[in-house]
Amino acid sequence: MKKNILLSIFSGLLLWIAWPPTPYTTFMLFIGFVPLLLATENIIQSESRKKGPKIFWTSFAGFFVWNVLCIYWVYNALKQGDSVWVLPVTIIPYSLAPLLMSTCFWLYYRLRRITKRYIAFSGLICIWVGYEYLNQTWDLNFPWMTLGNGFAVSHKWVQWYEYTGVYGGTVWVLLVNLLAFTIYTELHKPRARQARLRKILALGLLILLPIAFSLYRYRTYHEQVNPSDIVIAQPNIDPYVKESAMPAQQQISILTHLSDSLGQKNTEFFIWPETAIASPLNEDVLRNHPYFQQIQHFLDKFKNGNVLTGAETFKLYNSRKTSTASPWDPQGNQYYDQFNAAINIENSPEVQFYHKSKLVPGVEKMPFGSTLSFLKPVFEHLGGTGGGYGTQAEPGVFYSQSGIGATPAICFESIWGEWIAGSVHKGGQFIAVITNDGWWGNTSGKDQHMDYAKLRAIETRRWVCRSANTGISAFINQRGDIVQQTKWWMRTALKQDINLNSNLTFYVLHGDYIAKALSLLALAAIFWIIAAKIVKVRRRPRTT
Repeated sequence: MKKNILLSIFSGLLLWIAWPPTPYTTFMLFIGFVPLLLATENIIQSESRKKGPKIFWTSFAGFFVWNVLCIYWVYNALKQGDSVWVLPVTIIPYSLAPLLMSTCFWLYYRLRRITKRYIAFSGLICIWVGYEYLNQTWDLNFPWMTLGNGFAVSHKWVQWYEYTGVYGGTVWVLLVNLLAFTIYTELHKPRARQARLRKILALGLLILLPIAFSLYRYRTYHEQVNPSDIVIAQPNIDPYVKESAMPAQQQISILTHLSDSLGQKNTEFFIWPETAIASPLNEDVLRNHPYFQQIQHFLDKFKNGNVLTGAETFKLYNSRKTSTASPWDPQGNQYYDQFNAAINIENSPEVQFYHKSKLVPGVEKMPFGSTLSFLKPVFEHLGGTGGGYGTQAEPGVFYSQSGIGATPAICFESIWGEWIAGSVHKGGQFIAVITNDGWWGNTSGKDQHMDYAKLRAIETRRWVCRSANTGISAFINQRGDIVQQTKWWMRTALKQDINLNSNLTFYVLHGDYIAKALSLLALAAIFWIIAAKIVKVRRRPRTT
């Protein structure tokens, strides 16, 4: 048993070493699952009882190590709350994904009991992809550790994400690991030499052909020349004092000064970070607000200029129009929604709003609504909303007066490929990511977040213009290359002529089709397991 747990932990360590932002070790994704598969096979072939629970908890050990080492920075975002609840709440993201991952291996074991190994392998791939898709669609969504994200550092290997998205990478990793595991288990079989050589050749082709195609695509891909001048600002204001120690007017002055230092007459967009306007704004009367007028005054010298900025906003209703609305007054005569919003301001009374819709569980929304409402005080004490921000049902697009379409993505949303693709499909010609990564401190979290943005560039073949309050801000081209980036904890601005693109990739047109198809197959596999169990129970002889 100890040997199997050590094998599982070894898998966790391999996957951690392979994970962004660590460079030059991405190839370990191709062998990261092999020790765990060996441990699982040892348990299956053993004479021990209760194999299912043993496989579950053995695999949990490795997945827990992998997740904790990769997202340790979650603790940094919560520890400022100075609460006895910090550590218990932090355990949730550290443990939830490993529990789901271990369930995948437990279900794989159940398949092994009723079918051939290679069919069970196919089932494992489908079930794992189904778990990843669940982890981006349910109320506890946190798709940070989706296997396909592991190639964010080695983005030249996965230029074919424009056809498959990150789930193509997930399937690739699992296929290679399962084939490598099969080859390893047959090394001691002398009569299987020819079959083993064929499998080794297949393994080499399975790894090299996608990389070769990707490198070819990378070298032959050329952007259509359609330039637009963009300026991004990084104000570097400590997020923990942003809403208390510095007036919003002063923060806007810092942003306008940074923008003006690089702005030209032909600059189309000035991009400011998430919650750059920290004081809550009423969307219905925004045009009369001094902050709006301050920004429009800045734009006087830029005829075609737009300020795309993050802001805290709210809307008032005469009745409870949404499930997230709260009473505005004790009598309940009015209700309001608060938003983590993006606003596009131009040289006209026209203002465009986008409301962040992929919210951080616990921090920006209460998962499962009233079911977990008793936890509201805990999350409020840790800096969350306790209630929930309002959202919008569909991705949004901002349009400038000259007709340029910008895809807004606020922080956490930039890891949702299909959501970003939905905005691009509606007319986004470049992606504007606005974020505030300072909550995590100078940890690998900020680097992972930026690296993942490279995958959005490849999936959509759009430039990514990333404005982060405390770093890292960057320009990323349509091949996923970082063209410019800022240093951490530095007040600065960047300017770049980007190429706009209106062509739609296969992935933009079809979204996460791989995940949806394999999730249906995963459900079929689960029903098969349940049906087999029912049949087995019915066939048991009855005792009298």
